[in-house]
Amino acid sequence: MNTNLSQLKIGQRAVINSFTDKKMALKLLEMGCTPGEVVKLDRIAPLGDPIAITVSGYLLSLRKAEASTVLVSLLA
Repeated sequence: MNTNLSQLKIGQRAVINSFTDKKMALKLLEMGCTPGEVVKLDRIAPLGDPIAITVSGYLLSLRKAEASTVLVSLLA
């Protein structure tokens, strides 16, 4: 199922497919969010923003607006 990174639930894993924002894509690519990379949603702040994901072996914090530009496919 295709969705965006901001819609994952805690513990869900997904594979990065593409990006919807070119400027944000460059920033995320530099941080290890590359197409084909597996990501896992680890934490959500109490008010829902930001979120923390594991990608490329480290924990990365993203705003929901940033995460919504990352298109992913859920893993079983």
